[in-house]
Amino acid sequence: MQEVYTPKNKVRIVTAAALFDGHDASINIMRRIIQATGCEVIHLGHDKSVEDVVNTAIQEDANAIAMTSYQGGHNEYFKYMYDLLQEKGAGHIRIVGGGGGVILPSEIKELMDYGITRLYSPDDGRELGLQGMINDMVEKADFPTGALELPEGKDVYQSLEDKDITTIARLISLAENREEDFLKAFDFDKVADKSAPVLGITGTGGAGKSSMVDELVRRFLIDFPEKSIALVSVDPSKKKTGGALLGDRIRMNSINNPRVYMRSLATRQSNLALSKYVEEAIQVLKAAKYDLIILETSGIGQSDTEILDHSDASLYIMTPEFGAATQLEKIDMLDFADIVAINKFDKRGALDALRDVKKQYQRNHNLWDVNPDEMPVFGTIASQFNDPGTNQLYKSIIDKVVEKTGADLKSSFQITKEMSEKIFVIPPSRTRYLSEISENNRGYDVRANAQRDVAQKLYGFFKTIETLSGKTPTISQHGIDISGTDNADLVKVLLAEFDKLKMNLDPFNWEVITTWDEKVNKYKNPVYTFKVRDKEIKIQTHSESLSHLQIPKIALPKYEAWGDILRWVLQENVPGEFPFTSGLYPFKREGEDPTRMFAGEGGPERTNRRFHYVSKGMPAKRLSTAFDSVTLYGNDPGHRPDIYGKIGNAGVSICCLDDAKKLYSGFDLSHPATSVSMTINGPAPMLLGFFMNAAIDQNCEKYIKENGLEAEIEAKIKAIYEDKGLERPRYNGDLPEGNDGLGLMLLGVTGDQVLPADVYAEIKKNTLAQVRGTVQADILKEDQAQNTCIFSTEFALRLMGDVQEYFINQNVRNFYSVSISGYHIAEAGANPITQLAFTLANGFTYVEYYLSRGMDINAFGPNLSFFFSNGIDPEYSVIGRVARKIWAKALKNKYGANERAQMLKYHIQTSGRSLHAQEIDFNDIRTTLQALYAIYDNCNSLHTNAYDEAITTPTEESVRRAMAIQLIINKELGLAKNENPIQGSFIIEELTDLVEEAVLQEFDRITERGGVLGAMETMYQRSKIQEESLYYETLKHNGTFPIIGVNTFLSSKGSPTVVPAEVIRATEEEKQFQIHTKENLNKINEQQAESALEDAQQAAVNNQNIFEVLMEATKVCSLGQITSALFEVGGQYRRNM
Repeated sequence: MQEVYTPKNKVRIVTAAALFDGHDASINIMRRIIQATGCEVIHLGHDKSVEDVVNTAIQEDANAIAMTSYQGGHNEYFKYMYDLLQEKGAGHIRIVGGGGGVILPSEIKELMDYGITRLYSPDDGRELGLQGMINDMVEKADFPTGALELPEGKDVYQSLEDKDITTIARLISLAENREEDFLKAFDFDKVADKSAPVLGITGTGGAGKSSMVDELVRRFLIDFPEKSIALVSVDPSKKKTGGALLGDRIRMNSINNPRVYMRSLATRQSNLALSKYVEEAIQVLKAAKYDLIILETSGIGQSDTEILDHSDASLYIMTPEFGAATQLEKIDMLDFADIVAINKFDKRGALDALRDVKKQYQRNHNLWDVNPDEMPVFGTIASQFNDPGTNQLYKSIIDKVVEKTGADLKSSFQITKEMSEKIFVIPPSRTRYLSEISENNRGYDVRANAQRDVAQKLYGFFKTIETLSGKTPTISQHGIDISGTDNADLVKVLLAEFDKLKMNLDPFNWEVITTWDEKVNKYKNPVYTFKVRDKEIKIQTHSESLSHLQIPKIALPKYEAWGDILRWVLQENVPGEFPFTSGLYPFKREGEDPTRMFAGEGGPERTNRRFHYVSKGMPAKRLSTAFDSVTLYGNDPGHRPDIYGKIGNAGVSICCLDDAKKLYSGFDLSHPATSVSMTINGPAPMLLGFFMNAAIDQNCEKYIKENGLEAEIEAKIKAIYEDKGLERPRYNGDLPEGNDGLGLMLLGVTGDQVLPADVYAEIKKNTLAQVRGTVQADILKEDQAQNTCIFSTEFALRLMGDVQEYFINQNVRNFYSVSISGYHIAEAGANPITQLAFTLANGFTYVEYYLSRGMDINAFGPNLSFFFSNGIDPEYSVIGRVARKIWAKALKNKYGANERAQMLKYHIQTSGRSLHAQEIDFNDIRTTLQALYAIYDNCNSLHTNAYDEAITTPTEESVRRAMAIQLIINKELGLAKNENPIQGSFIIEELTDLVEEAVLQEFDRITERGGVLGAMETMYQRSKIQEESLYYETLKHNGTFPIIGVNTFLSSKGSPTVVPAEVIRATEEEKQFQIHTKENLNKINEQQAESALEDAQQAAVNNQNIFEVLMEATKVCSLGQITSALFEVGGQYRRNM
């Protein structure tokens, strides 16, 4: 056990993950250890800009900033942070950080030479241990704060009136740390205007106070564009260590505004809701002439009345879950609070709670002559964007503050009388949907087993009759028959018993038995014929080995007993038949292996070249696109250093339609052999709009060429740009081999600007029906595991629903509107069962949501796809077959879906977690085994990771090796010529049953927590993933779980972490070109963009289909413009711990 450093001073540290970086697991671990080391931690969460972090550190008078950065751009990020602190006179604040192997040793040295206090590497972690690193960091930050340095020529009171943030922050620290010095520096009696009103907010822990404060601040800033607001938020200190988690800022999106000041205080005493120095902090803020001061206390239960000593008006926040109405009599604040908010008003019993609290308020305040309905008690859902109850609460608060203090805060905020009503994603009556699926699927298994028993007994009769009669009975759809036999009387009795027993067998199952021999023969015949969407397909059923043996593509069991046959058909069956356990289609598509390769780096041109390289010679073009973190978070490239450093790193930079056109140029996006996958979630509807419009404009280009209109169209485009004096967009550099320029003719314009409206409409209609591919767009998984959410969850789900509705209306049948992803759940640490259970649960949640919107399951079912990781745990060998089986049983028997909707299509990517930075050559061995699992289990498409991805962006050489893994299995491996090689294995069947039941049990656990969305509220999924991750890491660290070349079978050098010789990063030219492209777009489309953004906002407000409007907006707007516009009407994502 490492010794814990004890700080000599009260050390305050701001913790966060860098901008456009969702990797928050390590910073969460670090901030816990920092707190346990006795520090006060102001935690901001993930995706934080330098300005946001620096402003926080100055407002909080922090000793240090501790950052993690795993998404590239760290050189620019840390240097910008250092420069900004110097510029703002806060150079004393230490900067520490880490980023695993992402930050190279040479970069660590360069940044520390620049002035960064310390950056920790993986080797530091191994040498010092976690506590050792934190000890080192805290020791570096252990110095007294609060030294006053006033602006030149100004005294303390002038500095406060100017709202000098440093002066305000340091005075509050002085009060906390050196009271005598504070009293010398500041005399409240000398403050001329002490009239700033104070609103005290308190309530029970977990009532959503931070979210409510954020919503009140947001409304205040809109209501009073010229006024300022200050917040003092108090959280409890730990008695044992003296540390504190000051976590209110993580929930707040509105406070990074020059008109807002926030200070977090620790109580620095146990069992009290307030700090001793709250009054001093309020005095300082009154002297700074803030127009409203909010004091929020930690929730410590039923006695929070201390806050009344410091506030002019008070708000008490509670939830409906207070127990019996008599409990209300114990809450002191209900005697004194001016206003009460019952937050989380979507909880069960909320209306009864509202009635009870209003009556208690009436009794406590002796308001017997006033109608209870007029009591200032409001039902609110602070987490819901533009919640009507929160609007009413805000207006009531401001009016009460004015009434009690005479403050100059005349509100013009518009409110409606409607009550807070949860906009339910899943109707409350449907919250048991996962357990209903468990019951349905278990019921199917019970029936299947019962039918198997009946069939087995019937077979017993059949064989007995055959033996007694000396003849084989004839089998027909009506039963069995036999004539002219020995033992005729006994046979007659047996036939009667047979017929009686057969009445217990489902007619469908009798047909299975009677047609079994015919089915077996179909696969023995040289050619098998079947239909896909009315198209007849003929397939050779065997391949010939080098030894001249005929190897069957589908091998069937040799069962004779009817019960065995029936059980196999009901639970396994051949590929292409329900329950699709062994595959979705009778045979694999010939000439198109399931290979799908991932690319994304630099600008669109560089990734376009990579796409042409990886698809060279491939009959099918399956393009998977990785986007840079700027794009993943819905932003535009820009010059600001914390954005600039991330442009085109770890993914491709795409911010507008022209980028999409260049990215996919030279690939016919409407060709049936072209399929595009886009790994994007938060801003998925916008990227989908760019892609669809790029595909439409490609077909406009074909039309122009076919009709010899090139010269005419060129003249039109030239005129558009010459009129505005702007340069036309272009492809940066030479076209790669294989790129014929398709898609580049209409750069800078769209087809509807240069072609007649009717021609364009027909091309658009046909294109939408032809394009093939997938957009990830799985927002539930983002909240649970990956953190690239940008909009509030409800709004993000609404956008997903709008995309699916548009797909149905426009007959988009070959493009998946969502890729329901387990991959990122697994990468975050979940084991294979949890990955599968959470992913399927998310899938069924989308089904329920789309059904609640009135969509037909047979219309949207085929647009859903799935995405799993493949590790080397035993359960991964059956992950696909179990997924197909559970989905098919539920969709057919519970939802009544047709066969196409019953088919669960999924993509596999080999595990990123199993790529280790030690002995990286061994990674290809693991990847090969995982690819074998995937191919044997009939995945629909497969991406094999490159061995060097653990340390860098893959090179052309490593990508070629990764592709070779699939090619060798598909082309060379003899057993892979058979398409159901794992069927019939005892262990595979046993694993299938075990995993299926484990998944159904997890469904029941999620149901107990209110379904997927209810479980997300309590962070059930996140916690479970973190627990499983910790379990794996512990076993890996202590060697209990052997990993070759990592913790056992080490090389003679000890298998050190490999440092890449070079790291592929976006060039300065690429970054500048991307910024220029975006700026040029904004200039050429300035007026059209403004109108398109207004249309998108109106569609959101009026409950119209937003994606339909985004299809137009994506023609003229950049990604960041659309994201910002939708934030105003849909709400921003609110982070969790």
